[in-house]
Amino acid sequence: MDGRITSRATGAAAGSPPCDAAACITCSDAAVTCRVLEVDGAGLARVEVGSEQETVSVALVDARPGDTVLVHAGEAIAVVGA
Repeated sequence: MDGRITSRATGAAAGSPPCDAAACITCSDAAVTCRVLEVDGAGLARVEVGSEQETVSVALVDARPGDTVLVHAGEAIAVVGA
């Protein structure tokens, strides 16, 4: 254990908003591939996963619109395709 308190239902940190979806890229244990739609200057990107869109951090990768990124816990951790 790392000392963080998590929700048993979602695995999300205590105090974070509940996740009502069957699976979401910000609280699941698995990384998910997403297509980058746009990147802003603050290290955030709007991505598409399935028919949904979310905002994730791209601070760790050099992602551009059209790229496919691997996202875990709201953070893009790799560019896996263009």
